Amino acid sequence: MLRRLLRVLLALVALGFLGYGLAKNWGETTAALSGLSPWALAGAFAAVLAGQFCMLVAWREVLAGLGSPLSLRVSGRIMFVGQLGKYIPGSVWAYAAMMDLGRDHGSPPRRTFACISLALVINLGVALTIAAATLATHEALRKAWYLLLIVPVIVVCLHPKVLTWGLNLALRLARKEPLESVLPGRTVLVAVAWTALGWLIYGVHTMLLAGRWDLYVLATGAYAFAWATGLLTFVVPAGVGVREGALVLVFTPLIGTGAAFAVALLSRVAFTLADATAAGVAFLLGRQDSSKAAAYADQNGSGSTDLTPERNPTGSA
Repeated sequence: MLRRLLRVLLALVALGFLGYGLAKNWGETTAALSGLSPWALAGAFAAVLAGQFCMLVAWREVLAGLGSPLSLRVSGRIMFVGQLGKYIPGSVWAYAAMMDLGRDHGSPPRRTFACISLALVINLGVALTIAAATLATHEALRKAWYLLLIVPVIVVCLHPKVLTWGLNLALRLARKEPLESVLPGRTVLVAVAWTALGWLIYGVHTMLLAGRWDLYVLATGAYAFAWATGLLTFVVPAGVGVREGALVLVFTPLIGTGAAFAVALLSRVAFTLADATAAGVAFLLGRQDSSKAAAYADQNGSGSTDLTPERNPTGSA
């Protein structure tokens, strides 16, 4: 309870600083908001959805490489519906929801756990690499140089043998069964490629919100840097306030403070709406696939976890 209260308090502090900056630059921000065309807003939202689709394909590739090949719509239901838990204070809820949904569709909890963790590591590594490549001379990145130290560590950790060892260590510490096989190197490469494509598309949404076509490269790096900063501030749910502050920090020298606040706020709205839209669509499509209890048993996933109680053959509690 105390830890959850601390997370909420830190989120409120981050939002408080963001709100103060917004109020201080209210005139410029509203002017920037009013200057955006509906087409730019619609395009930004579409770019976020397209980027999320790329992340889904990467996530599905990892899960298949771990031994649970599922259809795209079932993978979407597990990933998009489950990740709504990230908006709840505490880091466990998204994991719990995705593991439970994965279990219903034939993916053992330990595999889903490993997939979530690996996808997160790949996402962070690609985001920081893109930020380093595009913002090398930017003052914000020079101030946060220590973030770049994570990149070589992640590259080493993505080696299939190192990766499997690390995931099995985490599973052993959690008193869960280890993975049955090493993740294929090809799977990692394909997942990295789809993740990188997703980040390049995410850059389109920040470019459209900034209203500057010539800022695509910097806009891509800006969002990658902001997302990584928000993720690493894991005590704040979904990086709320922190991600926006990082975006403002990068964009202010480029487009002005008011416009930077507009980009940060609209980006958050676009991603929140996209999360809800993707979850809704994935939920409806995923319902058409029946529960795969037999596949679950075939994949040696009969063991239970603390977060996913045993279920009967119909998949109901």
